[in-house]
Amino acid sequence: MTVNVENFDHWIRNDFVAMNTELELLYKNQADRANVTGIGDKTKLELEQQGCDLIKKLLSEGNTDEGFDAGFDLLGNVGFYMAACRRHDITEPSRETSSPLVEASALALQLGASLGVAPRFATAHLTTHNRAVNGIAKSFTSLDDEFIFNDYNNRAVLAYKRAADALFRTVPMGISNPAVPDLLLAAKHALADVIRYNQSLFEKLDVDAFFYLVRPYYKPYRVGQHIYRGANAGDFSGINVIDMMLGLCRADHAYYSQLLVDKMSYMMPDDQTRLMDCMRRKSLMNEILETPKALYSSSWYKQVTTLFLEVCQVHGETAAQHHDQLVNKFISRPSESMNQEHMDKLTASGPPLPVLIRSLEKLRDLRLAANRDDIPCRHRDVASIRQSLGE
Repeated sequence: MTVNVENFDHWIRNDFVAMNTELELLYKNQADRANVTGIGDKTKLELEQQGCDLIKKLLSEGNTDEGFDAGFDLLGNVGFYMAACRRHDITEPSRETSSPLVEASALALQLGASLGVAPRFATAHLTTHNRAVNGIAKSFTSLDDEFIFNDYNNRAVLAYKRAADALFRTVPMGISNPAVPDLLLAAKHALADVIRYNQSLFEKLDVDAFFYLVRPYYKPYRVGQHIYRGANAGDFSGINVIDMMLGLCRADHAYYSQLLVDKMSYMMPDDQTRLMDCMRRKSLMNEILETPKALYSSSWYKQVTTLFLEVCQVHGETAAQHHDQLVNKFISRPSESMNQEHMDKLTASGPPLPVLIRSLEKLRDLRLAANRDDIPCRHRDVASIRQSLGE
């Protein structure tokens, strides 16, 4: 780590956090909590100028390649700075044709292109690749609710990854392999951990704090001329690997494949590779459906199929939990009391909230194998598998 990189990282972990926290407390003490205009302007100017000065030195230094991890960490720091400027209305993509953060855009674009990822901060920067120093990981503020959200979100992501890794290893061995039940059981336990971590998050996280103080840092912003959507908690391959390995979602369906394409550059490169590999593989569901009826009575078939259905069920439960508790409780309901003037800038992904909600409901129902004919749910196939067990 060069001196300039180290200085920028120190600023992100200290003064940057202090200024964001100061501004958040100012926003909190007003009638319209979503308004940031004309509040804390001196602090906003200091944040913008201090960050710009540090980034200029990094640009002058040139590309000092110290490996992927160092470059990705630096991209995260630049992204934190740009996201904070967006949160505090220092930049606003709808009133600009190019980002006024010229130096930050140049460095972010250089780093993003060289690393093969979107040139902005991503979920991994606050979760799986968030390097802690003396027990404290990076954050935008020092507010407890942000740490609660990041901590439990990270744990859920890691649990999803464990489940995905287990399922990814099943098909190459064939579903009758004696090791497959162990892998299915590992996936089931990992998904149960997701539910447990999410439940703790929903119980500990304050609704207003998430809606007004945490969520706004995930807004879209411009890097150079282009607008990049906000970071999303689902920007890793694990949950999609689970979808496709179970067969609940299919890469050959336009809706789902578009979702994969849209999120690809927001993932880590190794996640991108895993996802592309998974898109070419046959699912466990199809493997089971192709099993000859003469083998339905075999012990391995009954064991594997029973565990497969249990994994599908718990995966559906995680999807329902996310949508029915997180989305509804922490986004939809609080938005009902928000002033109308702020509604068009509510979501991190860009589209209006009702459009986003409908899309998330569709994804939830695919993972639940719901009985819907307007989307390619596997309800009938799951029912057929249950019937093969005599249920």
